Amino acid sequence: MNFSRLSLLGAILGVTLTGCANLAPEYIQPLAPVAATWPTTQVGDSETISVDELGWKEFYGDERLRQLIELALNNNRSLRQNALAVESARAQFQITRADTLPTVDAAGSSTALHSDGETTHAYSATLGISAFELDFFGRLNNLRDQALETYLSFEESLRSMRITLVAEVATAYFTLAADQQRLRLAESTLESQQKSLDLTLKTFDIGTASGLDVATAQTSVDTARADIAIYRTQVAQDLNTLTLLVGQPIEPALVADAGTRVNDPLAPLIHAIGPVVDAPSELLQRRPDVLAAERTLRATYADIGAARAARFPSITLTTSVGTSSSQLSDLFGGGSGLWSFIPSVSVPIFDGGSGEATVRVAEVGRDAALAEYEYTIQTAFQEVSDALNEQSNMQELLAARQSLLEANEKIYRLTEASYRKGLESSLSVLTAQRSYYAAQQNMITARLAEASNWVTLYRVLGGGWQP
Repeated sequence: MNFSRLSLLGAILGVTLTGCANLAPEYIQPLAPVAATWPTTQVGDSETISVDELGWKEFYGDERLRQLIELALNNNRSLRQNALAVESARAQFQITRADTLPTVDAAGSSTALHSDGETTHAYSATLGISAFELDFFGRLNNLRDQALETYLSFEESLRSMRITLVAEVATAYFTLAADQQRLRLAESTLESQQKSLDLTLKTFDIGTASGLDVATAQTSVDTARADIAIYRTQVAQDLNTLTLLVGQPIEPALVADAGTRVNDPLAPLIHAIGPVVDAPSELLQRRPDVLAAERTLRATYADIGAARAARFPSITLTTSVGTSSSQLSDLFGGGSGLWSFIPSVSVPIFDGGSGEATVRVAEVGRDAALAEYEYTIQTAFQEVSDALNEQSNMQELLAARQSLLEANEKIYRLTEASYRKGLESSLSVLTAQRSYYAAQQNMITARLAEASNWVTLYRVLGGGWQP
């Protein structure tokens, strides 16, 4: 084919490089509808380390916990579904981007016609564009922008889900550790209470203990037995929760005796976050869920532009250039040149208000996306504020629980010693033992609350999506 015959096709392709009007409203980032400062601005005494700089492998010091998080990131089915949604959004963007470019097709044909004992042949080869829309009013470009923003929103949502999954695995791990400790405590308490009951029964047989003493000792044993049943169930359920998050069966070695102190896995870097001095507007811009909501908002602006452009005339072109010949050997030599140029214009005249309604729907969609974006920011602000408020009182809570634990332990030891000297009744010993048992349980709960608070604080500050 003679290259000079492609001049028309080249001119049509050049249309794609020309500018076009954009009827989408200008996007201006909305102001964050939250206070300028946090209710609490101090956490810990160390130097500030940006959460963005602190990956979860650094934040969580327990090697078994890191292995569980890694397994979850690789196998969690919900995360996998979201990753596939990102792939789908990326493919959709590629489709809409391709729609802004002309599709060039090549075609060849051979025709044989027999008439009056004579057969004639005709051969042709063409290269052309079919129904290519000239995007004078930006409809296709806005559809492309909308698909791009949607894809980027999906990517941010995937990052947000990774953060949530990391936090959920850590919380499940610490909860399992706490319930394992509660179970061990209940088992040791049962052993101790059983010995007390056996001793009380012996003293009852010789007449030095009353029926009330026996009944009281029996209630303590039964309470410990019931607690054991409860905590065994909770440990099994905790393991089921962790298994679902991880997405595969867990090796027993990874969850056996998860920790003597529930927050020990965080100890190496538990104070690394340091004082939170970032302004809320700066901090919240790092949260993927906020970024995803903003991308969705941006996409609605492109929707408006596409809806507005659809109310203007649409111009499409169908064109082709080629050659024909009665001899196949002459098709690309001395054949006859062919070309066609078929512009088509579609002008909306009356649609019963459909076009205007479509624009209005897009505008309402923008307003809804704006409300969702602002609500996402407010929710993020609340989450950070709540975590900071809890953190500011956590040390006082732990100190009080520790003091109560030590006091109850001392009371129990002194009461038991007095009982052996005959100065206290067995009922007093059992009462002191129960109070000591409750104080131990409360201390485990407080330590779990501390670990959960650090996990939450790390999550709401946007940490956890990094490798």
